[in-house]
Amino acid sequence: MQPIKPAATIIVVREAAASYEIFMLKRTSRASFAGGMYVFPGGRVDGDDHLHKYDTYRFGPTKAQDHQVSALGFEWRGYWVAAIRETFEEAGLLLAYKDDQIISFDSDQVRQRYSAYRDPLHAGELSLLDICQREGLKLAVDQVHFYNRFVTPLGRPRRFDTRFFIAAAPESQVGKHDAKETVESIWITPQQALQNNKDGEFELMNVTRVQLEWLAQHADKQAVLAMALGQTEFPVRRPVLPT
Repeated sequence: MQPIKPAATIIVVREAAASYEIFMLKRTSRASFAGGMYVFPGGRVDGDDHLHKYDTYRFGPTKAQDHQVSALGFEWRGYWVAAIRETFEEAGLLLAYKDDQIISFDSDQVRQRYSAYRDPLHAGELSLLDICQREGLKLAVDQVHFYNRFVTPLGRPRRFDTRFFIAAAPESQVGKHDAKETVESIWITPQQALQNNKDGEFELMNVTRVQLEWLAQHADKQAVLAMALGQTEFPVRRPVLPT
């Protein structure tokens, strides 16, 4: 039986003219998992993501997120840290506070300084904790809301138990693929992503397509965030491959 690896993903949303957009990445065709497909930023939960040292460098979860903490269980810290770490590593979007404000990349100097952290973070030469300590950051756990959970079906060559989160995109951060595991990045409405998939232009895993269908039911960014914050029940999906 294939081992199931814990993973965490963030669906990052921003306002758009028509409704709202989400950030998606195209995985390299050489990837052993989801090669060539469009995905949300995320990845495996590492052992160090559970370190209590992160408690000094995070804000949240808040009282309003008590239901999320309960649903995530005693390893809640690791899922939040992994989700934020992977989103920065893969997408260049950093959900963290600097001087009590969500960090802004509104200057080229700041943007380039933080961008330079991504490769060493990916290589394991640097941890997210190191970055927080150097830059005086606190992870914005209070802005990242647990949404639902999907377990890869039995029979797949690689299996993940993934916690999906929802968060608003930080102002002045536009995101960019890492040019390693991901080769393209795009802001797109859920409806357009689904249409592109239907037209054969946008390959999606089933779990991603299902998430997009759920997201497409919400009219705008505020509705999505209100839904995420207000949840008291958190679906767990364990799809089964047809026999």
